[in-house]
Amino acid sequence: MKYSLTFFICLIISGFSFAQTDELTAAEEEAFQKVIDSIENSFSYQYGEIDLQDGLAKLKVPEGYKFLDETQSAYVLTQLWGNPPSEVLGLLFPEEISPISDNFTYAVEIEYSEEGYIDDDDAGDIDYDELLAEMKKDVSDVNSQRMEQGYGSMDLIGWASAPFYDHANKKLHWAKELKFEDAEVNTLNYNIRVLGRKGYLNMNAIGDIDVLPVFNRDIDKILASVEFTKGNRYSDFNPDMDDVAAYGIGGLIAGKILAKAGFFAMILKFWKIIAVGAIGLFSVFKKKIFGQKDDGNA
Repeated sequence: MKYSLTFFICLIISGFSFAQTDELTAAEEEAFQKVIDSIENSFSYQYGEIDLQDGLAKLKVPEGYKFLDETQSAYVLTQLWGNPPSEVLGLLFPEEISPISDNFTYAVEIEYSEEGYIDDDDAGDIDYDELLAEMKKDVSDVNSQRMEQGYGSMDLIGWASAPFYDHANKKLHWAKELKFEDAEVNTLNYNIRVLGRKGYLNMNAIGDIDVLPVFNRDIDKILASVEFTKGNRYSDFNPDMDDVAAYGIGGLIAGKILAKAGFFAMILKFWKIIAVGAIGLFSVFKKKIFGQKDDGNA
């Protein structure tokens, strides 16, 4: 049976008889740090040029970033951050950040969806204000389902960054600002799609909304870091052999592709990655459950 990091830290916690004190004991601090150090030391980051999905695409790790391969990324997403299993290609982290950093800001998850060639003829005709209104309604309509399954309500506030389609390079990106019930800070969901012959590469970054200026600083080099290889590019599409997706650019932004799983499932998945996984686990366990004092330097 597999257990998440939360489970093991709970075992550590249960092994101590906590005194009514505002500070960690030496034994508590040592036990916690051993868990953290062991996990940190297990990561093997990569730099330079990386093959994705057996040569389907190439990633040139941007300056200031590091990459975890698909095996390690699956471990992070499922065992450390508590997400359902998924076919991830890897995770990009800012150089100074790790999956269990106290100062965690964001990570970029990379996946591939083989849903067919996406016709981009509608890209110049989309009314993004109208599309946003439809998306807000979709989010609102699914709130009853969220609450039935034990999750709080969620609202789509608006575009954090309006959709932009780079027609020449076949790259699409946009960002949403989301409000989760009882959350003090709104959430940023930054989406990048790189179109290819038979589908697209998914690059998603999630963090607090105040991360947006930091992410915007690096967006150009992140966009430039990934390309499909020869034979898999958008221009390699063969109408006699290849399938065409049932949606265009508008449907890709609105999330219609995920209708079979539901917009609820998509949002829940990516929300849990950061808000529940990285930020909550380490700040809460270390500062609240252990009762460690704030020394004013955080």
